[in-house]
Amino acid sequence: MTKPIVAIPADIRSLDGATWHAVQHQYVRAALNAAGVMAFIIPAFEEGYDTDAILDRVDGVLVSGSASNVHPSLYGIEAIEADGPFDPARDATSLPLIRRAIDRAIPLLAICRGIQELNVALGGSLASEIQEQPGIWDHRKPDVKDRDGMYAIRQSVFVKEGSCIAGIIGAGEIRVNSLHRQAIAKTAPRLQVEATAEDGTIEAVSVIDAKAFAVGVQWHPEYWAETDKPSNKLFTAFGDAVRDYAAGKLPSRPAHAIA
Repeated sequence: MTKPIVAIPADIRSLDGATWHAVQHQYVRAALNAAGVMAFIIPAFEEGYDTDAILDRVDGVLVSGSASNVHPSLYGIEAIEADGPFDPARDATSLPLIRRAIDRAIPLLAICRGIQELNVALGGSLASEIQEQPGIWDHRKPDVKDRDGMYAIRQSVFVKEGSCIAGIIGAGEIRVNSLHRQAIAKTAPRLQVEATAEDGTIEAVSVIDAKAFAVGVQWHPEYWAETDKPSNKLFTAFGDAVRDYAAGKLPSRPAHAIA
């Protein structure tokens, strides 16, 4: 049996004067080695997309983190330069993909920027530069050059009893690698808070009315997905949901017509 496939929306990047549609290796690696699925990188365009055409061909959606931020105009706030960098093509690709994946009961895992996109896609808002707010810890990445140090597991979050994530990794305190300067401000009506940091920052959510796996985390389980137990459990659960969806799909043409 062939491996099921997940869609990962791309970022727009510029390199040597050329425009690239790109996804960080750590997400593709975690999809393959921890979730046990293949990945299609979905190009980012501001218009012209047929979201259902993409979802017809995949079995799950993995929304990755990124250096860019969701444009504030998408949650009703005037943008300032300090809120950037922005990637409007990524926004235009990811947000409709998230909404339709949920509507179609296609498994969804949203990470870092992804949880913020999930919240905005369903009607929530974001807060910028949260480290400047009273009582909020500095969640930004450590000032180090090596990526292992950057993504070091160093922060406690508290998973709520009875939540979706508690059923996967257990309730209570776990240690994670959360690095961000934005966070959920107003939680979308369709989202349930699953985990918070010690300072109250929302670190995980699930979609209340979803008919399939639909979870967002602010931390980076993909980076240590092969060695860290909670990270591995989260990706394994996502992979299991993707396999269940793939197994339940009916062929788009009669079996005898498929070459």
